[in-house]
Amino acid sequence: MIRRTVREWGRLAYGSGPEQIEETAAVRLAAVARALPLGGADGSSILTLGRKDMKAGQMVGVLAAEGCALEILPKIGDLDAGGVRRQLVHMLAVTHDLNVSAGALSELDWQRDDLLEILIRLFARMLAEAVRRGMPRRYVGHEDDLPVLRGRLDAARQFTRLAASPQFLACRFDALSADIALNRIMKAAVLRIQSLARGAETRRLLSELAFAYADIREVPIETLRFDQVIVDRTNARWRDLLALACLLLQGRFQTTSGGAATGFSLLFAMNALFEAYVARMLARVLRSSGQRVVAQGGLLYCLEDPENGIRRFRTKPDILVKRDSETTLVIDTKWKRLAPVIDEPKQGVSQADIYQMMAYGRLYRCARLLLLYPHHAQLGAQPGLRSRHRITSSDDELFVGTIDLEQLETVPGQLSDLASRCCISN
Repeated sequence: MIRRTVREWGRLAYGSGPEQIEETAAVRLAAVARALPLGGADGSSILTLGRKDMKAGQMVGVLAAEGCALEILPKIGDLDAGGVRRQLVHMLAVTHDLNVSAGALSELDWQRDDLLEILIRLFARMLAEAVRRGMPRRYVGHEDDLPVLRGRLDAARQFTRLAASPQFLACRFDALSADIALNRIMKAAVLRIQSLARGAETRRLLSELAFAYADIREVPIETLRFDQVIVDRTNARWRDLLALACLLLQGRFQTTSGGAATGFSLLFAMNALFEAYVARMLARVLRSSGQRVVAQGGLLYCLEDPENGIRRFRTKPDILVKRDSETTLVIDTKWKRLAPVIDEPKQGVSQADIYQMMAYGRLYRCARLLLLYPHHAQLGAQPGLRSRHRITSSDDELFVGTIDLEQLETVPGQLSDLASRCCISN
């Protein structure tokens, strides 16, 4: 099977070399991209085909077609592929409330395995350990006609349907069962990824797990009842597995079938992932300050008809920092590279972004606005506040800042520093 790795917006030339991809394989991958909702009308959000090469788009993750698989990794500093995979998994864990132990991560092969294989192996190992400690069970209600009474008598059924069969009693009772929503979700995840695993150990673990879940009812993924899962203190150790199973089962992991578009994908929009990661980490930083973080909230309208009150052009800022009902900071995250000031005085900040931030400041009555970008080496050694501007004819200020994702353990400190420099007490 042809396997290639490319960075977002990167190119792979057509050819048979290790740094190239056969044009026929590229055509199959492009067909899968076009069949996916994330790819847009023509699949160009994932990849596009040129005369001499194939270009990746803004999505990151894994795209596969018959006989080939393409891994698209984000540009995070100067990290190699293994380092980028590690940081990407960490960001996914934060945004999906997944607490993965350092020990579990240290056992993964970050250099040889692609992102999908890493997530499959992580899930298989975590699930195998959890099953060894005991599968969760709950009391489930049953109705049955038995020769002796069990539980309580269902009088209505006894004197109607069983009126001519007095040798049976209409019983209603609770029985401890493993055939519950949580285990059905785990089984569905095992069955979905079993054919995709590459490592011998991972395939062995998944085969053992499929056997362990043999008595659990198989339910189509689209009818799984995630809303019926109850995670409490009795089964809290399954919380992280549920989050990982959701990642492997729900919208991001898509399959296509039919004709040239047979394949699957596990893809993420990096701009949305960056936004969600910053919002989660900032919420942790500000937790003790009495402030809260609202992601994709606000929802105020720009315009209102004075005659009928109809409102138009609803806004949805990436991140609002609020103290009680007051908005203290509006943040808009941008997953694109800033230019050094020496090369571009405006640093590549678009005029449309400035107008948008000024509108946010007016609508949300907020005097502090922050455009936040990923840091990279060409900007210098230190991430943080890049520039500070006063908005004309007001005391409002707009900040441009960066955070470095190469060392994710430093992100809380970076966000704390940015928050304080934007005049938020934390």
